[in-house]
Amino acid sequence: MTGIMTRITVAASISVSLVALSSSAYAGQVLNRVLASKTLTVAVGTDWGPMSHLNENKEVDGGDIDLVKGIAKHLGVEVKFVTPGWDLIAGGNWQGRWDLGMGQMVPTKARAEKLDFVVYCYGPVVAVVHKDSKAAKLSDLDGKVVGAGAGTTAESYAKHTLTPNWINAKPVNYEFKPSEVKSYESTNVAFDDLRLGDGARLDAVVTDSTIVNDAVKAGYPFKVLGTLFSAPGAIAMEKGDKEFHDKVAAAVEAMREDGTLTKLSMKWFGTDLTYEQ
Repeated sequence: MTGIMTRITVAASISVSLVALSSSAYAGQVLNRVLASKTLTVAVGTDWGPMSHLNENKEVDGGDIDLVKGIAKHLGVEVKFVTPGWDLIAGGNWQGRWDLGMGQMVPTKARAEKLDFVVYCYGPVVAVVHKDSKAAKLSDLDGKVVGAGAGTTAESYAKHTLTPNWINAKPVNYEFKPSEVKSYESTNVAFDDLRLGDGARLDAVVTDSTIVNDAVKAGYPFKVLGTLFSAPGAIAMEKGDKEFHDKVAAAVEAMREDGTLTKLSMKWFGTDLTYEQ
């Protein structure tokens, strides 16, 4: 009996040691890869308005792009951009395919199970309608067809499944109850449906105000009906590498202190989104 217990104790000790070694091996793994390759690989979108988009030279450009370039400079590396799609970025399990995920991701508790975050902005989510819409207030969208980007907090709001569980979150009031919520791979595709006319395919779209503002500047026939809620936007990275997280956080904080974050926000969004309004 004592011999059996001894073997069990030894086996348990070995298991604990292996777990400890595994965790230790991961610590610093992403940072080491980035520094060794001299490359920071970043997942961005090509149609996220002023956050990130393709410019006239077919290169990614925008506030997120400039921010990441600043982080890379702080780390002493170059930047490589990839465009995997929002669902893959927000889903985690990146398996080393990229190091950072952009797009002002809201750091919810559910996402925090797979990802670590560094908050860099705060963004209001709004409901936008066609300029010919007769809707005058948010409650006028009761029973209407509403579009939203798949996997976004805006979609969760429209479906009445949003749990505002980020830091310092305020209670969310549902201002309307849609008859149907259409989910889109890209908010811009939802915009293309809304621009066809009031009620043609959609009655409204729920999304970040920054994306709406960019669409209106581009000539989309929209009007903002009202603000639904405001949430923090963060840089995402896979869990487990505290050294990498702290380096990115330090770079963002340095850009906040020297005014760079505010300058980038004013440049790309026309307002200072670096603090909660």
